[in-house]
Amino acid sequence: MRGPFLPLYGSGGIMMLVVSKPFYSNILLVYLAGCVGATALEYVVGVLMELLFKVRYWDYSDKFLNINGYVCLESTLVWGFFTVVFTHYLQIPVENFIMSIPYNFLTVFTMVLTVYVSCDFMVAFKTAIDLRDFLVYMEKAKEEMGRMQKRLDVIIAFKGEDVRETIGQRVDGISSGIGSRVEVLSSEIGSRVDVLSGKLEKSFAGLKEKLYHDPSPSMLNVREEVGEMYAKYRILMDRLAPKPIRGFFEWYRNRTILGNPGMVSGKFKTSLEEIKEKAASFRKK
Repeated sequence: MRGPFLPLYGSGGIMMLVVSKPFYSNILLVYLAGCVGATALEYVVGVLMELLFKVRYWDYSDKFLNINGYVCLESTLVWGFFTVVFTHYLQIPVENFIMSIPYNFLTVFTMVLTVYVSCDFMVAFKTAIDLRDFLVYMEKAKEEMGRMQKRLDVIIAFKGEDVRETIGQRVDGISSGIGSRVEVLSSEIGSRVDVLSGKLEKSFAGLKEKLYHDPSPSMLNVREEVGEMYAKYRILMDRLAPKPIRGFFEWYRNRTILGNPGMVSGKFKTSLEEIKEKAASFRKK
């Protein structure tokens, strides 16, 4: 969220008060209750957020005694300590201060703050959903571009030695035969979008240069197929290359990404890194 709000920590604070209340007079039990309660909350929220948004907003995979990267021993021990400090030292003066504020003023302030936080949450939630959908689309686009590259390799391999010679002159380009197609394709599927698109652009350019200047009837169907693939490719790239950043939601989306540098995604790792780079370039502008 863009305001100074972190719902998980707010919920955690309420949870600490609730689970520790029955044991308030026993510091050790308060500590243990905080360890268990906060760890359970962190694990459940972590799992649900990744299922919903396809992104992890924190990751303890490199920590000692972690459970699927959602929780770890270090954080559990710290949550217990925070519970003791929060319930026995911070909450009491805060509660006294709040109770000293005139009721009417507090009511109005609470209503205004509730509206503001609710709006912030709705926009933040929509932004996270948009990010998830974009990551999914990027992966589908990569798969489609991989299939296009595979088909172009087949065309290059079977439509004449002269075509292969034209395309084969590129240093970082396309496979020149069936035998290496699988290896090239497997490496490209896991690559960045810009790498895939760069190779496809060169493939299309090389084929067009040869096919569209060859009047032979045998090349007619090939020209039509390549033309259809190129049109589909352009549609994919147009959706992956949005218009220049402008408007509130675009600004909000980029700031949200920059504000969560710890975001990770196992399934969409490469795509998420690309989005982070684009957000960073937006900040520099």
